[in-house]
Amino acid sequence: MPEACVPTLLREIWFRFCNNLYARAGAPFTFRLILQPLVAGLIAIRAGLRDARAGRRAYLWSIYKDSGARLSLIKNGWQDIARVFTLAIAIDLIYQIVVIGWIYPLETLALAVIVAVLPYLVVRGLTNRAARSKTFHFSK
Repeated sequence: MPEACVPTLLREIWFRFCNNLYARAGAPFTFRLILQPLVAGLIAIRAGLRDARAGRRAYLWSIYKDSGARLSLIKNGWQDIARVFTLAIAIDLIYQIVVIGWIYPLETLALAVIVAVLPYLVVRGLTNRAARSKTFHFSK
């Protein structure tokens, strides 16, 4: 493959990737784009409150800063979110077979991260911060 074709090929892959992700919003199985982040958020609220009660820092910040506990933090988060992540992958694979007629594994992984992992990370940290700040205000 000539080197000049590589940027064109990557552009085509990126365009198809973005187009397919955008097309999911109005296609069958759209409910999952609302339901899965909602479930991930509810799981994250529970975990964030647990973190706040234990006096731990925000989850993502702890993963970034605390290299000694990083692996256990990631395992803990994965235990919380694994079912939602797996369900997101399974539903997207069904969607791709039914609607697109082909399977794009990277799109499936990207969508699972977007609808399950990202909401979990954001909501867990925000819940922890909100719960801890509320606790600190009441203790003064």
